[in-house]
Formats: sequence, structure tokens, C-alpha cells
Amino acid sequence: MTLDKFFNAKNIAIIGVSRNPNKIGHIILRNFIDSGYNGNIFIVNPNAGSILNKTSYKKVSNINEDIDLAVIAVPAELVFDSVKDCNKKRIKNVVIVTSGFSEIGNVKEENKLKDYMNKNKMKCIGVNCLGVFDAHTKLDTLFLPRYRLKRPKEGGISFVCQSGAVGSTILDLATSQKHGFSKFISYGNATNVDESDLIEYLSKDQLTKVICVYVEAVKDGRKFMKVCSNVSKLKPIVLVKGGISEEGNKATLSHTGSLAGNAKVYSAAFKQSGIIEVKNLQEMLDAGRTFDSVMKPKGNRIQVITNGGGYGIMATDSIIENNLKMAEVGKETKKILKKVFGKNVTISNPMDLVGDATTEMYRTAISNALSDKNNDILLVIALYQTPLLTPDIVDVIIEANNLKKKPILVVSAGGEFTEVLKENLEETGVPCFTFPHQAVSAIKYLLEYHGR
Repeated sequence: MTLDKFFNAKNIAIIGVSRNPNKIGHIILRNFIDSGYNGNIFIVNPNAGSILNKTSYKKVSNINEDIDLAVIAVPAELVFDSVKDCNKKRIKNVVIVTSGFSEIGNVKEENKLKDYMNKNKMKCIGVNCLGVFDAHTKLDTLFLPRYRLKRPKEGGISFVCQSGAVGSTILDLATSQKHGFSKFISYGNATNVDESDLIEYLSKDQLTKVICVYVEAVKDGRKFMKVCSNVSKLKPIVLVKGGISEEGNKATLSHTGSLAGNAKVYSAAFKQSGIIEVKNLQEMLDAGRTFDSVMKPKGNRIQVITNGGGYGIMATDSIIENNLKMAEVGKETKKILKKVFGKNVTISNPMDLVGDATTEMYRTAISNALSDKNNDILLVIALYQTPLLTPDIVDVIIEANNLKKKPILVVSAGGEFTEVLKENLEETGVPCFTFPHQAVSAIKYLLEYHGR
């Protein structure tokens, strides 16, 4: 199944654009105008001559140009006729954001819609969804205003999300933290394009490095396992399963009209298919951005460098709790660092540069750790509140990361000053975390995927 037109369409029709700026169709049009999208937008409203300086057509079939993609934002009772009109116009790709189908028990109408689209070889993302956003092409069908939901910069994370609410909040959070995305897809009820189709498409997308997934229920279990077994050999799939409790399972049925099923059965299927199942959305985002930015580790030995003893201890605890391996500092590295640092610094693992650590001490420690053959991953804890650590520490870490010798992850906790420095690191591809256990979890998933 080719889904390319959902992300690279040149001519798009929005059906159901209202004059009212608070209505969904109007917001979608406004988002396209403000996004920098370079294609052509045509709008359909039988009761308006023009909206936002764009000619309004009575029907999509009245548009003279060929249309690659239609976005349908009309009330549920008008959706079927709109789809028929799209088919008449030979539009085979539609995003239907409208709700009011199987998620509220209106299964018959959704099945009617599905049967018609399948018969006429039409592909639909939705119903009951936010639709799609592509950071590279600027195609944006999301009906949430851009001033409320910031769109992310270009990156390698693609996020397939059954829930529009989950997807939009994670997208907003990730944008505020400077993480880059390739594509975001809210697919709702998966009327005839499901999560398996989307994952398979993203496996072939050169701009996607890691596929993140939030799923409540899988449409076709065998198809899903087959697709993911193949895709996970090419790219990591990081997944959060909603509806793992009995109560959450019931809520799933009323949310997207799907039955979530037994959580243990799902987890076994995910593991068998090579999927990395994480516990929550924070872990999904942390793992996703780590896969997007760090290189494949050569081994599983972790070296911790810190200027706060307590943070070094917590990092060590997390590493051991997750059955990961603490590196041993090599003899030559110990010899060099003892000469440079003297007795105040603990030359072991964790390597504690203590509270009066300078930027140059970090430079020396990181440089020697990168050259030490006894470790594979560096976990650098930099607490910026200490007086002798200058903002230049950011440049030191970036320079070390640019050497591409080993994965480097950073932990820094603090307020505004810390957040500014973390943003600078994130923008250059260094994943930063607030607490050691977050970074260690990301490392665990990185090693799990690479088979260590």
C-alpha cells in the first residue's frame, strides 16, 4: 500500500471549510496557510464564495485541477456523500477527521463507508482522527491551532498514534523540548488504513529513523506481527500500549470502537515481533529521541562521569537495576587522569569530578573516556549550578559527540539556566535527561534493540 500522497500531496482539497474561524475546517485551512506548505489548497463550502481569499467550490468535483488528497471535515451525516464526491473526482486518498462512527456505537455507518472505499480502492486515514503532519513537506491536516500546538522541527522520529489527544500533547511537548520529527499520524478508528499499513510505509521512508507508536488495540494481529517483524529488522519500533488494565480496556472500546484485549498476550506478540515496548509516553519519547540522535553502541559497558556524587550513585543504581553493565576504567586512563586531577577526583565508575569541577576537567575526563577501550557508552551528568562549570561545557560535549566515537547521553537537572543549556545540546543531537533513571532507561532500550 502506497501512502505517499498523504505526506507529499501537491494539490489538496479541504471539504467543509467554514467562515467561522473556530470551526475545524477553517482551522485546517489556516494551518496550511501558516505552515509554509508549497502546494495548492482548494476549499469546498457550498454556501461561501471565498474564505481567506480562496475561492470556495460547491463540490470537490467542481475543481478543475487533479487532487492528490482530500481532507474531510464535515458532520458525520455528510461524510459518505463527501467520499462519494471524492471518488467521482478520482481522489483516492482522504483524511477524515470527523467523529461520530464506531467509537459511539455507529458501527453500521462506518462499515458502509469502509466497504465503499475498499470497493473503489480509496485509502482513508481516520475516521475520528487529527490526521497527519509532515515536518519536511509542511503538510498539516491537524485541526488544532498552531498557537496552541506548536509544530516540531525536522527530525527522524515518526509517531503513529491512535489517540489524537495523546498525539497532540506529546507533539507539543516534544516541540517545546526541541526534538525533531519526520511525520506524525493520528489514525483514529483505522477505518481502512491501520497501524500496520502506516508502520510498513514508514519503514520505507528515508526521513524516518525511528517509529514511535501509541496503540490501544490492533486491528489485525497477524498482519501487525508480520509487518513489525520485518520492519523492526530495519528500524526500531518503540511502542506504548494503552488499555492494559481491565478498566482501560473498557475505555478503549468507547474511545475508538476497538477492543484492547489481554495485555500479556499483546506484550508477548510485541516481543516476538521485535518491538520495543516501553512503560509510558515519557519513556517512548526518551527512547525515540535517543534512537534518532545517537550512534549504535559497540558494547554494553557504561561509564558515568559526574560532578555530583549523589547523582552518580543514582545512575549506578539504575544501571544495576536494569541489568546493565558498569564499565571499568582502563589502567592507562586511570594513570593519565590521576596525574591531571590529583587526589580530589575519584577515578573509577562513577567518575566523580566533585563540586568544584571545571569545564576543562570535563573536557579531559570525556576525552580520555572516549579513548578508553573499556567502555562503550558515556553517561555524562553535568549539574550546572556548581560555580566553576561555565556554559562552555555545552561546546565541550558537542565537540565530543561530533567525533562519533561512542554514544553520549547527558543528565542535567535544574531550572531556567539548566534548561537553556539542555536545549542547546538537544538542538545538536545530544539527548538530555533530567534524572539518571530516564537516561538509563533510554540506554536499556537502545541496547535491547541492538541485541546487547
